[in-house]
Amino acid sequence: MSAAAPAPLPPAARRFLADLFPGDAAVFSPEETCVFGTDASRRQALPAAVVRPETEDQIRELLRFAHAERLPIHCRGRGTNTVGDCVPAPSGIVISTARYADILEISEDDFVAVCRPGVVTGDLQAALAKKRLFYPPDPASVRFSTLGGNAATCAGGMRALKYGVTRDFILGIRAVLPGGEVIVTGGRTHKNVAGLDLTRLLVGSEGTLAFFSDITVKLLPLPEATATALCAHADADAALAAAGDIFRAGMLPAAMEFVDRTCLAAVAALNPLPWTQTAGAALLVRLDGSEGALAADLARLERVLAGRTPLFVQTAREKADQEALWEVRTTLNQASFRVAPDKLSDDVTVPRGAIRTAVARIQAVAARERLPILVFGHVGDGNLHVNIMHHAADPDQRGRALAAREAILDLTLALGGTLSGEHGVGLSKLPFLDRQIGPGERGLMRRIKAVFDPHGIMNPGKAY
Repeated sequence: MSAAAPAPLPPAARRFLADLFPGDAAVFSPEETCVFGTDASRRQALPAAVVRPETEDQIRELLRFAHAERLPIHCRGRGTNTVGDCVPAPSGIVISTARYADILEISEDDFVAVCRPGVVTGDLQAALAKKRLFYPPDPASVRFSTLGGNAATCAGGMRALKYGVTRDFILGIRAVLPGGEVIVTGGRTHKNVAGLDLTRLLVGSEGTLAFFSDITVKLLPLPEATATALCAHADADAALAAAGDIFRAGMLPAAMEFVDRTCLAAVAALNPLPWTQTAGAALLVRLDGSEGALAADLARLERVLAGRTPLFVQTAREKADQEALWEVRTTLNQASFRVAPDKLSDDVTVPRGAIRTAVARIQAVAARERLPILVFGHVGDGNLHVNIMHHAADPDQRGRALAAREAILDLTLALGGTLSGEHGVGLSKLPFLDRQIGPGERGLMRRIKAVFDPHGIMNPGKAY
């Protein structure tokens, strides 16, 4: 989507922002704002202005003014969102959290951390590791996405299988509402059932209800050790059957990832794969726990994997060796563009028992539309990432890619699944949402939004 011209900002509004955010904390020219107009969805719209607050008072004054003047507000972390949540359409004021990024507290006694929304999640995890503490949510963008962005979309990640998603680790939020009112939801206790759960309502709201001023997260003790197994199979069904065997053996890995034949071919174009046969799929499994227990668990895992006569199995305990095995998964994004220059990306989720059917049907769509479709993801919880690779400049390929996407979303729903497991709805999935959520439910969501945001200024036109 090409950048749309921003709506003109009234002179009084521009003066207000320049006074509230002095120096380069407020920018207005297209040359300065254009980088804030896009995200990983590759959609783009130019903001009317971008501000970089450093204090909550600035945020309160901004939301009071924007509420009174009916100016759209778009909250932004690092722009890693893949469904257009960060795109300022309709044009308005982007709040960048780049300078609102402090770790305010790490409590080793309460097992909580309190952070500003602009903190990079990987930086928080690194700071916690020094204290032998652990914040498990790990989206693929963990090294550069922010805690606020992860909270806004309820990000998942590889470790969601064992530990859960972002909402399971947010205990409380201090939020600023349109009009400047501050609310505090939840707290720092690990149990809390007083009143309605506003914290869980805010998490996953995609920036449509409030600005998150600070976030209190639950922590765990850092696991003593980890181990990884990489297992290649002749075809996707065998790899997915092996994943089922792991569960039936009574094991709950920290992560279990699947990559299909098309993914493996893409990765092989970057780096040689560690096996010689032609594999149809691979399974990556991570275990964590104490040093003593982990050795027994890894041996047990190897026995389970051997039951499906894999083409290749390799295990690792040392960090560097594990990272080398995980390159089959972690290099996928860059490798995908060796297949074709453009992609349509979705993160569909189906019930665990339907994942083998889902993968087979997606591969059938790829064959029918004559397009390479990468299928990979968090097989343990049914969350599949589907990358439809194509040349968007070719109208025929673009049409077939759009047809493939629609077919995949429909088959996902037919299997009892959801259009999005962890990326959100944003702009790109909004046209399909009525296939999953009925008008009564969507109407209720809009009425809830109206309570928080009566004039509809917070990330309008997104999510629901």
